[in-house]
Amino acid sequence: MRKLLVALLCTLAGPALATGLDIEIAGEGANGKVHVELMDDVAPDHVQRITELAREGAYDDVVFHRVIDGFMAQTGDVEFGKFGMDMRRAGTGGSDRPDLKAEFSDESFDRGVVGMARSANPDSANSQFFIMFAPAPHLNGQYTVVGRVTEGMDVVDAIKRGTGRNGEVMGQPDRMVKVSVTD
Repeated sequence: MRKLLVALLCTLAGPALATGLDIEIAGEGANGKVHVELMDDVAPDHVQRITELAREGAYDDVVFHRVIDGFMAQTGDVEFGKFGMDMRRAGTGGSDRPDLKAEFSDESFDRGVVGMARSANPDSANSQFFIMFAPAPHLNGQYTVVGRVTEGMDVVDAIKRGTGRNGEVMGQPDRMVKVSVTD
Protein backbone atom coordinates (compact mmCIF):
# COMPACT_ATOMS: atom_id res chain seq x y z
CA MET A 1 0.00 0.00 0.00
CA ARG A 2 2.81 2.38 0.88
CA LYS A 3 4.54 1.76 -2.49
CA LEU A 4 1.28 2.52 -4.30
CA LEU A 5 0.88 5.77 -2.37
CA VAL A 6 4.48 6.81 -3.11
CA ALA A 7 4.03 6.02 -6.81
CA LEU A 8 0.80 8.03 -6.91
CA LEU A 9 2.41 11.02 -5.20
CA CYS A 10 5.39 10.92 -7.56
CA THR A 11 3.04 10.87 -10.52
CA LEU A 12 1.05 13.80 -9.19
CA ALA A 13 4.20 15.77 -8.37
CA GLY A 14 5.67 15.33 -11.87
CA PRO A 15 4.91 17.63 -14.78
CA ALA A 16 1.67 17.05 -16.63
CA LEU A 17 2.39 15.77 -20.12
CA ALA A 18 0.38 17.20 -22.97
CA THR A 19 -1.50 14.76 -25.13
CA GLY A 20 -2.31 16.97 -28.06
CA LEU A 21 -2.98 20.21 -29.86
CA ASP A 22 -6.18 21.60 -31.28
CA ILE A 23 -5.34 23.90 -34.17
CA GLU A 24 -7.96 26.19 -35.69
CA ILE A 25 -6.91 27.03 -39.26
CA ALA A 26 -8.38 29.77 -41.47
CA GLY A 27 -7.58 31.37 -44.80
CA GLU A 28 -8.14 31.24 -48.52
CA GLY A 29 -7.63 27.47 -48.62
CA ALA A 30 -8.23 25.77 -45.28
CA ASN A 31 -10.91 26.52 -42.72
CA GLY A 32 -11.48 24.18 -39.81
CA LYS A 33 -9.99 22.35 -36.87
CA VAL A 34 -7.10 19.90 -36.76
CA HIS A 35 -6.19 17.70 -33.81
CA VAL A 36 -2.61 16.52 -33.35
CA GLU A 37 -1.71 13.76 -30.90
CA LEU A 38 1.72 14.60 -29.52
CA MET A 39 4.36 11.95 -28.86
CA ASP A 40 5.86 12.94 -25.51
CA ASP A 41 7.51 9.53 -25.26
CA VAL A 42 9.30 9.96 -28.60
CA ALA A 43 10.40 13.62 -28.40
CA PRO A 44 9.82 14.95 -24.87
CA ASP A 45 11.89 18.14 -25.21
CA HIS A 46 10.32 19.13 -28.53
CA VAL A 47 6.79 18.38 -27.29
CA GLN A 48 7.48 20.43 -24.17
CA ARG A 49 8.62 23.37 -26.33
CA ILE A 50 5.55 23.20 -28.59
CA THR A 51 3.14 22.98 -25.67
CA GLU A 52 4.83 25.86 -23.81
CA LEU A 53 4.58 28.10 -26.87
CA ALA A 54 0.97 27.04 -27.50
CA ARG A 55 -0.05 27.72 -23.89
CA GLU A 56 1.50 31.20 -24.15
CA GLY A 57 -0.46 31.92 -27.34
CA ALA A 58 2.74 32.26 -29.37
CA TYR A 59 1.38 30.13 -32.24
CA ASP A 60 -1.88 32.09 -32.53
CA ASP A 61 -2.11 33.87 -35.91
CA VAL A 62 1.09 32.28 -37.24
CA VAL A 63 0.96 31.55 -40.99
CA PHE A 64 1.77 28.50 -43.07
CA HIS A 65 4.68 30.16 -44.89
CA ARG A 66 6.03 27.17 -46.85
CA VAL A 67 3.60 24.71 -48.40
CA ILE A 68 4.73 22.19 -51.02
CA ASP A 69 2.03 20.18 -52.78
CA GLY A 70 2.52 16.44 -52.30
CA PHE A 71 5.06 17.03 -49.52
CA MET A 72 4.26 19.20 -46.46
CA ALA A 73 2.91 22.43 -44.91
CA GLN A 74 5.30 24.36 -42.64
CA THR A 75 4.37 26.86 -39.93
CA GLY A 76 5.43 27.89 -36.43
CA ASP A 77 7.70 30.90 -36.97
CA VAL A 78 6.55 32.77 -33.87
CA GLU A 79 9.13 35.52 -34.46
CA PHE A 80 8.51 36.54 -38.08
CA GLY A 81 5.49 34.50 -39.17
CA LYS A 82 2.58 36.32 -37.55
CA PHE A 83 -0.32 37.13 -39.86
CA GLY A 84 0.01 40.68 -41.19
CA MET A 85 3.81 40.84 -40.89
CA ASP A 86 6.22 41.16 -43.80
CA MET A 87 6.09 37.62 -45.18
CA ARG A 88 9.53 37.93 -46.77
CA ARG A 89 11.04 37.02 -43.36
CA ALA A 90 8.53 34.28 -42.47
CA GLY A 91 10.34 31.02 -41.91
CA THR A 92 13.63 32.62 -40.86
CA GLY A 93 12.84 32.93 -37.16
CA GLY A 94 12.05 30.90 -34.10
CA SER A 95 11.28 31.68 -30.49
CA ASP A 96 13.29 33.47 -27.81
CA ARG A 97 14.34 30.07 -26.43
CA PRO A 98 17.51 28.15 -27.36
CA ASP A 99 17.47 25.61 -30.18
CA LEU A 100 16.78 21.99 -29.29
CA LYS A 101 18.99 18.92 -29.55
CA ALA A 102 17.58 16.46 -32.09
CA GLU A 103 15.38 13.63 -30.80
CA PHE A 104 15.47 11.29 -33.78
CA SER A 105 13.41 8.11 -33.59
CA ASP A 106 12.19 5.13 -35.61
CA GLU A 107 8.89 6.93 -36.36
CA SER A 108 8.29 7.22 -40.10
CA PHE A 109 7.37 10.43 -41.89
CA ASP A 110 4.02 9.22 -43.18
CA ARG A 111 0.96 11.22 -44.21
CA GLY A 112 -0.27 13.29 -41.24
CA VAL A 113 2.98 13.08 -39.27
CA VAL A 114 4.15 16.31 -37.61
CA GLY A 115 7.89 16.99 -37.58
CA MET A 116 10.13 19.78 -36.35
CA ALA A 117 11.67 22.08 -38.95
CA ARG A 118 15.36 22.87 -38.67
CA SER A 119 18.34 24.21 -40.61
CA ALA A 120 21.18 22.02 -41.91
CA ASN A 121 22.27 21.61 -38.27
CA PRO A 122 20.33 18.65 -36.79
CA ASP A 123 20.27 20.42 -33.39
CA SER A 124 18.64 23.63 -34.64
CA ALA A 125 14.89 22.97 -34.23
CA ASN A 126 13.17 25.71 -32.25
CA SER A 127 9.49 26.53 -32.84
CA GLN A 128 8.71 25.71 -36.47
CA PHE A 129 7.03 22.47 -37.46
CA PHE A 130 5.52 20.84 -40.53
CA ILE A 131 2.66 18.47 -41.34
CA MET A 132 3.13 15.83 -44.02
CA PHE A 133 0.72 15.61 -46.99
CA ALA A 134 2.34 12.35 -48.11
CA PRO A 135 5.00 9.89 -46.96
CA ALA A 136 8.60 11.14 -47.17
CA PRO A 137 10.90 8.28 -46.15
CA HIS A 138 14.00 10.37 -46.93
CA LEU A 139 13.20 12.39 -43.75
CA ASN A 140 13.17 9.29 -41.50
CA GLY A 141 15.86 9.53 -38.83
CA GLN A 142 16.84 13.00 -40.09
CA TYR A 143 14.14 15.15 -38.45
CA THR A 144 12.37 14.91 -35.09
CA VAL A 145 8.83 13.49 -35.17
CA VAL A 146 6.60 15.16 -32.55
CA GLY A 147 3.09 14.00 -33.38
CA ARG A 148 0.42 12.85 -35.79
CA VAL A 149 -2.81 14.40 -37.09
CA THR A 150 -5.72 12.30 -35.81
CA GLU A 151 -8.59 14.57 -36.89
CA GLY A 152 -8.93 17.17 -39.62
CA MET A 153 -6.55 15.87 -42.27
CA ASP A 154 -9.07 17.20 -44.81
CA VAL A 155 -8.40 20.67 -43.38
CA VAL A 156 -4.63 20.13 -43.71
CA ASP A 157 -5.14 19.00 -47.32
CA ALA A 158 -6.89 22.31 -48.08
CA ILE A 159 -4.04 24.57 -46.84
CA LYS A 160 -3.12 27.10 -49.53
CA ARG A 161 -0.16 25.84 -51.54
CA GLY A 162 2.98 27.83 -52.13
CA THR A 163 3.87 28.86 -55.65
CA GLY A 164 7.05 30.74 -54.87
CA ARG A 165 10.62 29.59 -54.51
CA ASN A 166 10.85 26.41 -52.38
CA GLY A 167 7.11 26.43 -51.62
CA GLU A 168 6.87 30.04 -50.45
CA VAL A 169 3.21 31.03 -50.13
CA MET A 170 2.47 34.12 -52.19
CA GLY A 171 -0.19 36.67 -51.24
CA GLN A 172 -2.17 35.95 -48.10
CA PRO A 173 -1.21 32.60 -46.52
CA ASP A 174 -3.50 30.43 -44.42
CA ARG A 175 -2.85 30.68 -40.68
CA MET A 176 -3.27 28.99 -37.32
CA VAL A 177 -5.88 31.25 -35.73
CA LYS A 178 -5.70 29.52 -32.35
CA VAL A 179 -3.56 26.65 -31.02
CA SER A 180 -4.71 25.03 -27.78
CA VAL A 181 -3.10 22.29 -25.72
CA THR A 182 -5.30 19.33 -24.80
CA ASP A 183 -4.26 17.45 -21.67
